[in-house]
Amino acid sequence: QVQLVESGGGLVQAGGSLRLSCASSGSIFSIDNMGWYRQAPGEQRELVATITSGGTTNYADSVKGRFTISRDNAKNTVYLQMNSLKPEDTAVYYCNAVIKQSPWGPSYNYWGQGTQVTVSS
Repeated sequence: QVQLVESGGGLVQAGGSLRLSCASSGSIFSIDNMGWYRQAPGEQRELVATITSGGTTNYADSVKGRFTISRDNAKNTVYLQMNSLKPEDTAVYYCNAVIKQSPWGPSYNYWGQGTQVTVSS
């Protein structure tokens, strides 16, 4: 069994910063891509940022220059540093990881439970 547990969400004023963390635990052989997605009320879930096992990153245009994704492979943890936050960043943020549980098995997509980020104007 694999679990992804997020932390670090909360309420912040516009222009402020938050750091999200997502720790993966359980029966893990390897982790490929990790990422952050978000879903605002009434909207579809959208990609925020992803990072490969080698450290290559990809960002949504709306967060480029403000958010930074990173990972600690030894801790199976992915982070999202969010600076210069805007009210439109308000959403539930979900972490995602593509995980292989054995050398010969397939990879599966896992999701965290979500953490609320609210940015007040």
